[in-house]
Amino acid sequence: MTHSSTAEAKSAAARPSAAAYRNLAVATVGFTLTFWAWDLIAPLGSDFGDRLGLTSFAQSLLVAVPVIVGSLGRVPVGALTDRYGAKLMFPLISALTIVPVLLIIPAKDNFVAMLAVGFLLGLGGTTFAIGIPLVNSWFPPAHRGFALGVFGMGMGGVALSGYFTPRIAKHGENLPFLVVAIALAAYAVLAALLITDRPDRPVPTSPLATRLGEAGRLRVTWELSALYAIGFGGIVAFGVYLPTYLKTWYDLSPTEAGTKAAGFALVTVIFRPIGGWLSDRIHPATVTSCALSVVAVFAIVQAFEPSLNPGGTICFLAMAAGLGTASGSVFALVSQVTPQAQVGSVTGIVGAVGGLGGFVPPLVMGAIYSAKDSYSIGFMLLSDLALAGCVYAYGRMRGLRAG
Repeated sequence: MTHSSTAEAKSAAARPSAAAYRNLAVATVGFTLTFWAWDLIAPLGSDFGDRLGLTSFAQSLLVAVPVIVGSLGRVPVGALTDRYGAKLMFPLISALTIVPVLLIIPAKDNFVAMLAVGFLLGLGGTTFAIGIPLVNSWFPPAHRGFALGVFGMGMGGVALSGYFTPRIAKHGENLPFLVVAIALAAYAVLAALLITDRPDRPVPTSPLATRLGEAGRLRVTWELSALYAIGFGGIVAFGVYLPTYLKTWYDLSPTEAGTKAAGFALVTVIFRPIGGWLSDRIHPATVTSCALSVVAVFAIVQAFEPSLNPGGTICFLAMAAGLGTASGSVFALVSQVTPQAQVGSVTGIVGAVGGLGGFVPPLVMGAIYSAKDSYSIGFMLLSDLALAGCVYAYGRMRGLRAG
């Protein structure tokens, strides 16, 4: 056995250190909080719509702006994390996110001002590209998939926002923004004290544009982006549109629809680390393929518009499990096939495409329902997309090995 292969074997067998678990815990808390901040406008979208007299499109635009900016912002933030490390970037982005959170208070009576604040609020959605390279660097390959999956549970901040933000607002219309701002400030201090970059992590010296260009030229970057756009993009799309679908098609009250949508989000959060854990034992491309096949099958069943109890509920929970598993396994695959020095740059691009992947389906579903008075075509399109990802992951991505 060569020296390099011996080193790889030792690395794979190594146990994660206490520092690795500390960084994982602190990063996951930060990811959760910043994602809550990122999603502050959406749970109150109808209130803002009534206050400002917005059309349906204008209200959708208000909710969409932070999603778009947060998704695209992961590209430069991931590359900056490669260069400067998470110890600087996590507390910095968390602290900067406080500004737009507080600006919602004076801006809430003006649509243009709210769009500008929503643009700045996109900062909160970029921390995903900080945590992935941090966790990836601290955990050895044999434990990396599960660790990345645990970090990915921080996307549950969106579900927390959906549940708690409107309830806190009942006690004071500005209270949610003050609570989140205080939490972010406390976290920024905590992160500055407790997050540490791995001492031996490779630090790129080339300019930002050069590194992004190098990551963009990797074929695997775009293959992973496509798979993540299906997995995580599906989660985002359902998170945005599922309440509307349940109210429109099944005549649920807003509260009932919101509760069931929160249940969907909870399942995706639970299954993300399961996808990572399975990827530590089976090639993550195989896990991704199986997970997307589940999505494809149950999307077809839902296209036939079964009754909500139990048929529709089973379909949505199964799709949530599949999408959550795929989201976890795709980033386990990122850690296997991406050079350590480029993990942040590749993560930024993949995360951006995944977030943007969740922006398109709600628009498509709304357009299809307006034209056909049915959602069946939309679910069949989801099935086709998931099946394509299933076949590609199994046929092409299984050939990739740790490098």
